[in-house]
Amino acid sequence: MTLDPLHGVTLEAMVTELVAYFGWEELGARIQINSFNTDPSIKSSLKFLRKTPWAREKVEGLYLFMRREQARTRRSP
Repeated sequence: MTLDPLHGVTLEAMVTELVAYFGWEELGARIQINSFNTDPSIKSSLKFLRKTPWAREKVEGLYLFMRREQARTRRSP
């Protein structure tokens, strides 16, 4: 049985945490979508991501990467 690391994590929570960790500018550089680069907001990003599967997959992948980096940082002396 494998656990889904995204289970129970809402898209809004993912975007909010990514913005807090990377900031809009870095997030827009990593994932090239207008809602991250032009007048960014959580609301506009969620609207776009909910109807664009490829972009949502990129956000989910970056979120998992961020969580791994955070875990690595906590383990480092």
